[in-house]
Amino acid sequence: MERLVAAAISARERAYAPYSNYKVGAALLTKQGKIYTGCNVENASYGASICAERTAVVKAVSEGETEFEAIAIVTDDPSLGSPCGICRQFLAEFGTDIRLIIANLNGAKIERTLKEYLPYAFGPDYLK
Repeated sequence: MERLVAAAISARERAYAPYSNYKVGAALLTKQGKIYTGCNVENASYGASICAERTAVVKAVSEGETEFEAIAIVTDDPSLGSPCGICRQFLAEFGTDIRLIIANLNGAKIERTLKEYLPYAFGPDYLK
């Protein structure tokens, strides 16, 4: 998973965060072994901003990928940060067994499943 964290660190460098200065990078690993990266892209109209996690997922889905193994999320936050609720729900669309590796630039990291971050996710399985 170190290469996934490294890819997220690299993606973070491309973040566009002139309003919050909170840069985030994400690297999404598909079950086929491909990695898709994303960064947060802010907008003066905050609601039009997109998080790094969703950027990576949208890139993967646009290339035909919908089965994911893990996602690394990197910030410079000493407390490691956490995916926002929208990102948690967005990821849950593709399964709550996805592993989240949350890291910062100082080398701290934690690993949990999405189900641990969103235990009662609303989604395709819930609707059955």
